[in-house]
Amino acid sequence: MMPPPASFDFDFIVIGGGSAGYAAARTAASLGLTTAVIDGAPELGGLCILRGCMPSKTLIESANRAITLRRASEFGLSAHPGPPSIPTIRDRKRTLIADFASYRQGQLEDGRFTLHRATANFLDAHTLSVTPIDASPAFSLTARSFCVATGSIASIPPIPGLAETGYWTSDDILDADSLPASCIVLGGGAIALELAHYLDAMGTRTTLIQRNHQLLTGLDPEASNVLRTAYAQRGITTHCGTQIHRIHTTPDGLKQIHFTDGTGDHHLSAHQILVALGRHPNTGSLNLAAARVSLSHQKIVVQPTQQSTQPHIFAAGDVASPLDVVHLAIEQGEIAARNAHRLLTHSTQPLEHIHYRLRLFGVFSHPQVAAVGASESELLAQKIPFLSASYPFDDHGKSMTMGETHGFVKMLAHAETGEILGALCVGPEATELIHEVVVAMHFRSTAATLARIPHYHPTLSEIWTYPAEELADQIPPK
Repeated sequence: MMPPPASFDFDFIVIGGGSAGYAAARTAASLGLTTAVIDGAPELGGLCILRGCMPSKTLIESANRAITLRRASEFGLSAHPGPPSIPTIRDRKRTLIADFASYRQGQLEDGRFTLHRATANFLDAHTLSVTPIDASPAFSLTARSFCVATGSIASIPPIPGLAETGYWTSDDILDADSLPASCIVLGGGAIALELAHYLDAMGTRTTLIQRNHQLLTGLDPEASNVLRTAYAQRGITTHCGTQIHRIHTTPDGLKQIHFTDGTGDHHLSAHQILVALGRHPNTGSLNLAAARVSLSHQKIVVQPTQQSTQPHIFAAGDVASPLDVVHLAIEQGEIAARNAHRLLTHSTQPLEHIHYRLRLFGVFSHPQVAAVGASESELLAQKIPFLSASYPFDDHGKSMTMGETHGFVKMLAHAETGEILGALCVGPEATELIHEVVVAMHFRSTAATLARIPHYHPTLSEIWTYPAEELADQIPPK
């Protein structure tokens, strides 16, 4: 039985004020729970606003326009751009991010809940030790329930010589006022591909070194092949299936990486190394063991209700999510707060469960990559009968007029019912185009239904009608 409310300082304490944490706090307060947020970051705003989605996409927008200028002659135009002004790009990013962060700060400080600028760790399952960032004395707070939403931090591999040689992370490149003449990017995921696109577009000679045998591990290998080809045509070299042995500084001051791949031993040198090997959950300082909250690979183990192994302690966002993306973090935070309210008020309503049927993923590389729903490998593992159909952008009218012909779309449908189960897009504006399939899947549309919906010609979005028609032809009407 939950102890009475009078025994605690708050009904609900959220640790972390980013996208997941703010969503949880806002929802809990709206439901009448006495709520506090504890955030010990130097700046309020969270990863997405300060060092993730928004700053990276601001820089990538400059990269996209630089690529357009680079290709002007293909379209009968003359453009003679000078070298990019990295300080101007950085200052534009700072202006936009300051605006976004100011708005979030205002939301956190508007009085709906108590905000503590501090770090926190568990003393027991209902008590936190709170250490203010202004160096004032630490104190304790108690709550009937919690939501841990402390986000993630950059993963740095234990490569011999890396620390001594020095390196950049995404935090460094996002606020740099100059870029190196050459850079080796370690990684082959979303962060690595996006920042390699930015570096190359700004004139940096760029190389990618990926441990896995393909870029974007877990996605269709064909997507990886498209990206490798497109990047190679731009002059970005990629090495996949590698093992890095050591890194050191050469006599002329370059950073040199020694690695092996399927073809043998290699070494590459560059002015800078960018470590873009993803992120890991920021759980190390929370003392979750004292609260009897279980971890798996540093990530908090949660149920579909967002409850941890301690039922009144919830988790949301990068510390607990199967996919580190903002829209899921927000949904998880909201579900955590609503379930905490039901738990604390002994509601007869069942706890909500999160569902990942419409799981979305996007990469703002060039070409872009986006996926929704199940992949072929997942459907095979689940023994769900399905059909697959694809169509290339190099045979699609609008993309051909745009000169954006790398890539394809692929659609997966249930082999018996025709319901759309997943989709993949690699090509121009993929992160926008994927939403047509998301909407269709939300309403559990069949491929035949999507094929019948009018699409204006010529548009990029009409490309979805081709795999939809092919699938519809393969599935007999009921």
